[in-house]
Amino acid sequence: MKYGKWLGGGLGWAFGGPIGALIGFVLGALIDNEEKAAEQQTGRSSRRHTFEGDFKISLLVLIACIIKADGIRKTSELATVRRILIRVFGDYGTDDAMEILERLLQQDIDETQVAWQISRSTNYSTKLELIHILFEVAYADGHVCNSEMTAIERIASLFGISAIDFNAIRAPYTKSNDSNWAYTALGISSSASDEEVKKAYRRMAMKYHPDKLTGLGEDVKKAGAEKFRAVHEAYEFLKKERGMK
Repeated sequence: MKYGKWLGGGLGWAFGGPIGALIGFVLGALIDNEEKAAEQQTGRSSRRHTFEGDFKISLLVLIACIIKADGIRKTSELATVRRILIRVFGDYGTDDAMEILERLLQQDIDETQVAWQISRSTNYSTKLELIHILFEVAYADGHVCNSEMTAIERIASLFGISAIDFNAIRAPYTKSNDSNWAYTALGISSSASDEEVKKAYRRMAMKYHPDKLTGLGEDVKKAGAEKFRAVHEAYEFLKKERGMK
């Protein structure tokens, strides 16, 4: 598999623990001998590439957890996953990423152990982006089932994601049945003043700015812009509703 060589060169902490065991079982030996030997000789590796590889393989494992949560393989879900993977992996790597995901779906995955491993090794901004993508997968058919929501809540809890941030990430997906979705997306209540709305927008825009994902690769950084746009959409909605300038 051509992607295996790239992935092997990219993995850092994800090569160990439960994630490493899963990927090792699915793909076999990942690290290309020549790359490994070169790394041993120089005593260093590409830190940027390692973080990028860790994020991508962690994402595939977590997506598998959500797809498996309700025990149903939906066509709409897999179509959404493919669109997500195109954003994250690019056109060249998507077919290989889908192949890895298909194999992961055949394995028993302990999402608690996987989430713990990711949580210990990633920063808060990266965890927020992972949860954001998991919501995209869960809401692929416009509805999230209880087992999917429970899985995301459990992963978010293990990540240490605050309730405000969790609800803010989910809010754009509930706009059809929640009149306060825009407030929730900005982490405030409907009683907030116009100035508080503006402050909340600036705070959330800073928190979800794609630059927070620097180090995970340009594809991931571009994918992170989706949540940033959702924050902007919520702010523009409230500005219009309130007649703010």
